[in-house]
Amino acid sequence: MKSSLRRTTILWTLPCLLVLLLAACQEQHTPPAFPPPEVTVQHIEAKTIPIEWDFVGQTESSRLVEIRTRIEGVIDKRLFEEGTLVRKGQVLYQLDDRSFAAALQGEKGNLAQQVAKQKNAKRDEERLNYLISEKAVSQKDLDDAVSALTEADAAVQTAKANVTTAELNLSYATITSPLTGLTGQSKKADGSFISPGQDGLLTTVTQTDPMWVKFSASETRLLKVSEAVMKNQLLMPENSSFVVQLHLADGSTYPVDGTLNFSDKQYSTDTGTREFRATFTNPEMRLVPGQFVRVKLKGAKRPNAILVPQRSVLQGQQGKYLYVVGPDDKAEIRPVEMGDWYNDEWIVESGLQSGERVIVDGVSHVAPNMPVKPQQAAADSSRSQP
Repeated sequence: MKSSLRRTTILWTLPCLLVLLLAACQEQHTPPAFPPPEVTVQHIEAKTIPIEWDFVGQTESSRLVEIRTRIEGVIDKRLFEEGTLVRKGQVLYQLDDRSFAAALQGEKGNLAQQVAKQKNAKRDEERLNYLISEKAVSQKDLDDAVSALTEADAAVQTAKANVTTAELNLSYATITSPLTGLTGQSKKADGSFISPGQDGLLTTVTQTDPMWVKFSASETRLLKVSEAVMKNQLLMPENSSFVVQLHLADGSTYPVDGTLNFSDKQYSTDTGTREFRATFTNPEMRLVPGQFVRVKLKGAKRPNAILVPQRSVLQGQQGKYLYVVGPDDKAEIRPVEMGDWYNDEWIVESGLQSGERVIVDGVSHVAPNMPVKPQQAAADSSRSQP
């Protein structure tokens, strides 16, 4: 009987032990509860930001003049160094002017003769006017005297015009620069015979102050800007008074800002772009024609812009997204459409509203709908202080 009781006790004890062992195993394999991960968040606030556009441009002279001869003659001497700066009014070429000086003297002598004849005809006309009142001469004699005086007056005017022409020809023998600028290569040497027309080009003078910079914008880019203006997403400066900044090939910034002075209203049929032009003062000649420069156009503003740090934006199969922290401190995935860069931040075109909290650090430990412990970003904290 004792053995039977022992067996019964063992049969009841074994299931209990198994239950206790299973419970102990379950307790050992239950994962411990982890606290919500700490993440750094930034409060998003809409604000007005300046908008700048970059273009590739090229410098060109604001005025290029071809120096040509107006008269036939022989170059006596070239009086400038090719490729150097010349001042307005500086003599560039001197032609042999002896024949022109002689022609001027001849025309002056002819003028003196015509003036003498005019005076004589005037005296005759006055004398006959007196005699006609005394009825000492006929009316025909007076009419002839008046005609002679008229012819004398016309001859004097012609002689004066010939003198003026001779003076101009003489002055044209001294060829000066009409502006301050850089000279080109001389097309004619000393002793060359030159004449007006196709073969009359002597050199060029290129004005360097002010200097122009031309750049162009594509149709797609301009249409995008126009659409943003219509939606009040972009504010243009009054009277299109943009500020233009130049960056040279070595990375340096040109010390003087320029202004727009031309905007083409038509697109090029070859390139599909519109051309713009800015003007810059260039007293030290740091800019020369033909340079490639980077043009930065300033003056536009974007109101109510939503900006996020670049590191907060992630790329997925469906596009770009970021994480926001909801009112219950849970991470929410948010698809967004991004725009242009602004310094070290990114403009959000859609998907995010002002006042939301965006996770900027600690995103790698976050999953959708996961509770998180948000910590305010340092820059954010400083902005919130009064």
